[in-house]
Amino acid sequence: MKSLIQAVVVAAALAAPVAVFAQSNAPVTRAQVRAELIQLEKAGYNPAAADDTTYPADIQAAEAKVAAQNAATGVGGVASDSSDTGRPAVSKADWDAMYSHP
Repeated sequence: MKSLIQAVVVAAALAAPVAVFAQSNAPVTRAQVRAELIQLEKAGYNPAAADDTTYPADIQAAEAKVAAQNAATGVGGVASDSSDTGRPAVSKADWDAMYSHP
């Protein structure tokens, strides 16, 4: 029984830092939620629409438009001009030197 209590205490001590990081975001104010809803409505989302069959697609499209607008105005993040996607991490000469057998 004593070892069970010790195991629970150790598990709780290890889980405590995880719970702290999970709640690091500040609460969102009513004004922030209202401003976000207005942005979504301007992007074409209508929360009062009677047709719920397109719900996930229409709000995702509006969120994508808002994200594109925010990226264009410099709000929300850093956009880079280039990408290394699809580019090999090692040059062909280095690859051949490492893996070719004489």
